[in-house]
Amino acid sequence: MYPLVDSLIVSPFQTNCYIVGCPETKHGIIIDPGDEPERILAVVNFHQLKIVAVIATHGHLDHVLAVKAVKEATGAPFLFTEPDLPMLRNAHIQARFYNWFAEPAPDPDGFLKEGQILTVGKIDFQILELPGHTPGHIALYWSDEKGKGCLFSGDVLFAGSVGRTDLPGGNWEVLQNSLKRLMSLPDETIVYPGHGRKTTIGEERRYNPFVPR
Repeated sequence: MYPLVDSLIVSPFQTNCYIVGCPETKHGIIIDPGDEPERILAVVNFHQLKIVAVIATHGHLDHVLAVKAVKEATGAPFLFTEPDLPMLRNAHIQARFYNWFAEPAPDPDGFLKEGQILTVGKIDFQILELPGHTPGHIALYWSDEKGKGCLFSGDVLFAGSVGRTDLPGGNWEVLQNSLKRLMSLPDETIVYPGHGRKTTIGEERRYNPFVPR
């Protein structure tokens, strides 16, 4: 059963926020709520989902500044990556440099770690630790018994590009190792990135000039 996947572009940084659910149970998660909580919640309500978790793939401000509002509206726990906690706590301060005023994001209710399984209704997502863009970057991966799958890659892998490493905590060599790991996934895996259009692992393996071979 392929997950229900809907998305909207939020924030001045054009971040992809994903609303992902189990079509059968109507349980869902919100991934990377960076801004505009009213629009995010409208999509949740459209699909009539019960949100069981709010998740950010990493601590950059454009992925976390609507966490407080959607967490309070849904009552769902906020799950995050522990190494990026300092970024999370400073995100609202960094936003001021862009004349973007937001309340501080709440501290997480729990941390997501490598190999952990996040169950959403009858769909299980595997947590992958993929540092390099930030020290604690994670992704969510799902596949069925036939190998058909999807990846919510955050800012590690984009269509035709990869995450930048020139910000504090970024590391190009570490990112390359994370990308090598992603290139081991099946070609048919659909990639839902943190910015830009969706793609596939096979397309990025063939055409992305930044992916190691």
